[in-house]
This record gives sequence, structure tokens and C-alpha cells, in this order.
Amino acid sequence: MKKYRKVIRTILFALLLAFVLRSYFFASYIVDGESMEPTLFDGNLLMVNKVVYDWQDIHRQDVIVFHANEEEDYVKRVIGIGGDRIEMKDDILYVNGEPIMEEYLDSLRPNDGKPFTHDFKLSEVTDQTKVPDGHLFVMGDNRRDSLDSRYFGFVPIETVVGKVDVRYWPFSQVALQF
Repeated sequence: MKKYRKVIRTILFALLLAFVLRSYFFASYIVDGESMEPTLFDGNLLMVNKVVYDWQDIHRQDVIVFHANEEEDYVKRVIGIGGDRIEMKDDILYVNGEPIMEEYLDSLRPNDGKPFTHDFKLSEVTDQTKVPDGHLFVMGDNRRDSLDSRYFGFVPIETVVGKVDVRYWPFSQVALQF
């Protein structure tokens, strides 16, 4: 009987620990759509770190999940943070006048002679010349097919759920840190 008590106690402790970690530190999300290809694909299962931004700031290039509205959460890449000036020219992203290399897009860029990301300045897609403090400018990696800040504007930082840390399904695409 003592043997079973230890096993039951261990199982209950593991379940309690999993519940606490899942509820307070991590969240699981399913990618819905193609806006983050080739980084993330429709149906991928993600583990989102809900507490990382309690200890560090959100950085450019982080892949995040945020509340887009009351019913939907989106997963996008952070392109600009408060105070940044964003411009896309000749398929090159400029942040504060500096070109940003986006190697994660290389495998998706078609060789069809058309721009992968149409030219824009921040002031052309929003009514601002800089990303406001407390907000983010986000874009999907699939620039031709992404509903992102170019269309819905800035993302308030308080709507960020967390940082995508792990893609755990399908197993053939398991990856850490994006």
C-alpha cells in the first residue's frame, strides 16, 4: 500500500505542477493561417512563454502572440518598438534608417520579379511617423499574405500574451526560439 501512495502522490504532484506551469507561465497556441510562413505553418502547435516579458523588454524580431480582439489572438514578428521609424524600400526593411537583414524570409521570397514586400513608410500605413511608446509594429513573415500592422495599426504592449519559444507539433518541425 505504501508503494502505491508514493506513486499516487508523485502523479498528483506532477499534475499539479503541470497545471501551474500551464496556467501561469506557458500557453499553448495553434497557428491559424499562412501569415507566418515559412517560419510557422497553419496547424503548428506553439508553446508561448507568458512571463518572459516580465523580466525583459520585447525586442525587434521576436515572434509574439497578442490579443488582436476579444475573440482572436495573432502570431506575428515584432518589426518596430516605441520610437522606431519603419520603412520598406526595394524589399529591404529599414528601422531608424538602418537596413535590417531578414534571413528568415529568404526561403519564401519568390523569384517572380515582383516585390515580396511592397514599399511603404510608416506614415503611409498609419497616421504616425514613429511607433508610439507602449506599442509595437508587427508583420507576418509571409508579407504578401499577412494581415498585420500595415492594415490594423499598432499593437498595444499590454495585449501581448507572450513570446513564442517552442514549436512542438508536428514533430518533424520541432524548433526552439524564433
